[in-house]
Amino acid sequence: MVILHVILTVNPEFGGPIEGIMTSAGILREQGCDREILSLDAPGDPWVKSCPLPVHALGIRHTSYPKLRRKLPWLRYGYTPHFVPWLKANARRYDAIIVNGLWNYSSLGAWRALRRTDTRYFVYPHGMLDPYFNKIQPVKALAKQILWWFSEGPLIANAVRVMYVTEEERQLAGNSFWPYRGKDRVVPYGIVDVPGDPKAQAASFLAACPKLANRDFILFLSRIHPKKGCDLLIEAFAKIAAKDPALDLVMAGPDSVGWVKKLQDLAAERGVAERIHWPGMLRGDLKWGAFHAASAFVLPSHQENFGIVVAEAMACGKPVLTTSKVNTWREVQDSGAGLVVNDDLDGVTQMLEKFVSLSIEEKQRIGACARKGFVEKFDLGTLAPQLIEAFRTS
Repeated sequence: MVILHVILTVNPEFGGPIEGIMTSAGILREQGCDREILSLDAPGDPWVKSCPLPVHALGIRHTSYPKLRRKLPWLRYGYTPHFVPWLKANARRYDAIIVNGLWNYSSLGAWRALRRTDTRYFVYPHGMLDPYFNKIQPVKALAKQILWWFSEGPLIANAVRVMYVTEEERQLAGNSFWPYRGKDRVVPYGIVDVPGDPKAQAASFLAACPKLANRDFILFLSRIHPKKGCDLLIEAFAKIAAKDPALDLVMAGPDSVGWVKKLQDLAAERGVAERIHWPGMLRGDLKWGAFHAASAFVLPSHQENFGIVVAEAMACGKPVLTTSKVNTWREVQDSGAGLVVNDDLDGVTQMLEKFVSLSIEEKQRIGACARKGFVEKFDLGTLAPQLIEAFRTS
């Protein structure tokens, strides 16, 4: 079986969707499922060259494009004249086409290319139909409703299935735009089990961050973005810092909106700047080492469709501290894998207070539950056959 993934970009800094495609590549190949990617990236982009899967990068490659993209709305949307002709010409090479995400030219282009054909295609909204975005961006919500009538709505209505990765996501999605006519299905989603030597990886991370030697720390690992609740986390950590003087906070991830300096200033104002560390984006053994060396993982997001990092933390046997706006919160709670609270300052503060009050034995027990929950709910080695079957039989 050969699947084509249609997606905005293969840049790993864009997080979740492309991370899921990359990490699952090997195990799905072992199950007889090969995959290629069609993206709006320019062919010369470095992340295209380093991608482990074949990428058909059809973005505009002219030298003036980056400057023009900042000025012209349709170029910011990702328009490229190469996309639709290529997909029309090549669609029949694939057993299925998966459109990953909405609200960019890859989804409109997919609809333009695939309508009036018998091509089997599926859509993964990846949380982009969550009503949260309409609440925080009402003007954009109006523009999206108009686009829904001409692009995203028909794309979803004519898909073989609209694939949701949690029941929570599916329930939220139908309430964002009118009319909604998708043929929904909740499908398995997860990661491949953690590779490598945990002790060696932890040592590698600590060597890269020597200020953490002999310190306990809670790990945040995601994009540094307002949606992720980073400011709440720093405020809450400042409130509980005196209760555990040996505990630090690591804020790992790319600065996707230029927010780090303001957060660092906030930490300095609250008197905890020396106890918060900013290693940037972590990959490979450094990322896994951060998980293994941490006392717990924290993700205080206001909205999170799946949160691959939650599955990664559970795979490493780490307690997960998160909010009820992360759509995998039920899996965390049902597994006894951590603590779940409201996405506000009181909730995050109480969560940290409760965690630091736990005994070593209680933290170890929660970590063991997290590992067991990962194996049961998120281990792609177990889930891959179910996922492939969903694409074959839907």
